[in-house]
Amino acid sequence: MTDLTDPSPWTGPSSDPNDEQFGDIVETATLATAAEYDVVLVGEPYDGAVIGRPGARAGPAALRRELGGTKTHHIERGPVRSVADLGDIEIPAGGVERVQSAVRSMTAEIHATGAVPVFLGGDNSLTFPNAAPLLAHETVGAVSFDAHLDCRAVRDEPTSGTPYRQLHDAGLDALAVVGARHFETSTAYHDYLAEQGGTVLPPASVAGDPAGAVDDALAALGDVDAVYVSLDLDVLSAAAAPGVSAPTPGGLSTRELFGMLGRIASDDRIAGFEVVECAPPLDAGNRTTRAGARAVAHFLSGLGGSR
Repeated sequence: MTDLTDPSPWTGPSSDPNDEQFGDIVETATLATAAEYDVVLVGEPYDGAVIGRPGARAGPAALRRELGGTKTHHIERGPVRSVADLGDIEIPAGGVERVQSAVRSMTAEIHATGAVPVFLGGDNSLTFPNAAPLLAHETVGAVSFDAHLDCRAVRDEPTSGTPYRQLHDAGLDALAVVGARHFETSTAYHDYLAEQGGTVLPPASVAGDPAGAVDDALAALGDVDAVYVSLDLDVLSAAAAPGVSAPTPGGLSTRELFGMLGRIASDDRIAGFEVVECAPPLDAGNRTTRAGARAVAHFLSGLGGSR
């Protein structure tokens, strides 16, 4: 049976007692104690289903390391609090379907704690088991920050390009994709998403009004009970995030992304968040990992305003 590894204690690199970092405030927890926290971090070291370049299995450790040295203070919202680390989900050997099934069993237990899970990936195939447990109890909408639609049909087995097709088949009520690029997803998949009532907001829809783009994405979900947010770091322009499976030009800026994440996290329906496709072996100058860790920090600061 899949389990969680024991989380390592967090530390921050600064010796200044007033220089509070996430390494100073993130505590370790178990499933039995997770309910004592607003947020629990969960690592998913897996990239066995990636379509492009592998490397995301190293994402959880790198994101934790970078987040540990990030200061907790947001200028408008103040410091982040009440965050724990549950450790990594143990990934079984075998095919993608077996991995998704095992991960789904564990994420169901994590969602049941009542804390908001923040999954540190890992490739995009795990979006399906991360969000699927929510479908059993509530109407669910997803907001995907991604250069791609990831709604390919499952053929031999799932991939990092199939999670939203799988979620729709399992009962996902609504999907909005923010930052999807021109010339990155085929017409057939755009047509599929349109048939599902999905919404696509390309980077041009974000430029100049990121807050408005978030509001449009949430409005597209209607009155669903729960909102799941996925961040594939390839939504950023390749210059800002080279260490992903499929870097492409023309994406969002880090400033646009951070502002949108803080805003969307303030929605009181948020039921989960993930950062996927952070591949440190492919990174240059630690840019992607740093952007991913700051994205987590901005999201957590937004949650603090609604809980």
